Amino acid sequence: MRGFLLRRGALLLATLFISSVGVYAAMYLAPGDPIAVLTGGRQITPEYRAVLTERYHLADPLPVRYWYWLTSALQGDFGYSIGTRQDVSTLIAQRAPTTLLLVAYTSLIIVAVGIGIGILSALKPGILDTAALLTTTVLAALPSFVAALALISLFAVKLRWFPALGDGVGFADQIRHLTLPAIALACSSLALVARITRASVRTESAREHVRTAISRGLPAHHILRRHILRNAAIPITTVTGLALASLIVLVSIVEQAFTLNGLGSSLVTAAQNKDFAVVQAISLLMVVAFVIVNSVVDFLYALLDPRVSLGTAAA
Repeated sequence: MRGFLLRRGALLLATLFISSVGVYAAMYLAPGDPIAVLTGGRQITPEYRAVLTERYHLADPLPVRYWYWLTSALQGDFGYSIGTRQDVSTLIAQRAPTTLLLVAYTSLIIVAVGIGIGILSALKPGILDTAALLTTTVLAALPSFVAALALISLFAVKLRWFPALGDGVGFADQIRHLTLPAIALACSSLALVARITRASVRTESAREHVRTAISRGLPAHHILRRHILRNAAIPITTVTGLALASLIVLVSIVEQAFTLNGLGSSLVTAAQNKDFAVVQAISLLMVVAFVIVNSVVDFLYALLDPRVSLGTAAA
């Protein structure tokens, strides 16, 4: 296990390093003048141009500039936002709670509802299974922005059960405001998790050791927990981990649709306004979050199947 964790840790650091190089270099290697990108194309004085050139080390080679940026980022200094005229670190601290709460809320829906529907569908063939298959088929093909528009039209405009826009004030009000965004964000991932869970549980339920346990008269909940779900956990963990990691990308679309003041909407706005420092900082944070989620999934593999930690293939 120690060797497994060391290998995964080294891979994590290498991935983060390469990603940070890509995030930083992408902006500077794009066509156009970096000063024009930094100022949004506005006319500036030669003195201000000299200040920006010195501050961002634009006269230095790209590797030197990257080193200055990386060392500052590791200390929590991501630069200055031209669009909002504040430190990027301050902007992130203000916007991150909304995004984190939305992702946590969505993750809870995906795990609880998706796995729950998958288990019920696998164990209760018939009308319930057919309805679950039809519903998950539709949801799997439903883009997040389409789901957002449909939810706003039905539950916010017509029924007026939930607010359509804004973050809310206080935890309870925030949960109410984030319910529709969380459902819109969860739809396609929830359907995928449910279908994989259904297939995995059905496969394990048909195995010989499960039939033997049933013939011995073991309690149904014991068979489900120890013999079915335990062996079905790896494919379920795989697809759930991928689904949760995808939220980091999709959150930008949903936050824009519901005008939430989160990191995703800030990234879109910064990209439109060519706010150089904000795009780099939020992109880097999203990459870090994505890589960490995948690393946690790898660690869960080792806990669920000891053969993974030994580097051997699972049967």
